[in-house]
Amino acid sequence: MTIDFNQPVEIAPGIFWVGFHEGSSGLHCNPYLIVDQDEAILIDGGSRPDFPTVMMKILKAGVNPKKIIGLIYSHYDPDICGSIPNIESIIDSPDLKIISNEENHMFITHYAASSKFVNLREINFEFSFKSGRSLRFYLTPYAHAQGSFVTFDHTTKTLFTSDLFGSYSRKWDLFLKLTPRCATCVQSKICSKTHEPCPLFDIFTFHQNIMPSCKALRYAMKQIDQLAFERIAPQHGSILDLETSRMVLNRLHCLDQVGIDKFGDF
Repeated sequence: MTIDFNQPVEIAPGIFWVGFHEGSSGLHCNPYLIVDQDEAILIDGGSRPDFPTVMMKILKAGVNPKKIIGLIYSHYDPDICGSIPNIESIIDSPDLKIISNEENHMFITHYAASSKFVNLREINFEFSFKSGRSLRFYLTPYAHAQGSFVTFDHTTKTLFTSDLFGSYSRKWDLFLKLTPRCATCVQSKICSKTHEPCPLFDIFTFHQNIMPSCKALRYAMKQIDQLAFERIAPQHGSILDLETSRMVLNRLHCLDQVGIDKFGDF
């Protein structure tokens, strides 16, 4: 199936990819919009340069921006938070909430955010729509920021993992499905079978460069391993189905040379 990346893509019932695809860019950013009846939530809304693309796709999904009641930010990097003033200006609601971990708030304020900040602990790590649909938040500290967390949609069993499971992709597609042989394949830049860039190599290299340590990454994998997800939707790279997610999770749990650990003992 050919995907039109100029349109929003429904990755699960009521969940739309509203990201930015640039053929020459290896760092693809993936904001996601969750629509539940007359309410919507935007997850990791994107950078300021990507704002026109993201907002146009929200409109193409048939969603009035004023239906967006909350903005979830899994950490504070500019590639996910840079567009906050633009989004706030379009929504123009005194009731709009920025939902994040308290450790992120002090940095997110520097994007000139004016909405009400909601700390995950204040809501017992759970957000509910009026319908009763709930999003549950799980902390993944230092993966890669102190206040990092993942978001689990119980209705579709979609796990939004931000930078975790992300990739700097030399050959990108919105959906990644690996073959069983990838589970034991020796990591290399080029796949020995397809002679194409290896997506696992890109995922592993991304984590080795972005995550601070093996310990932080393994702790995050341990938290995620306990969740009954059916797909993983990272903020960079490709969306993973259940089989591919489990394969990548198992290999990330054992990944070495991550962050400061590249330098060995000192």
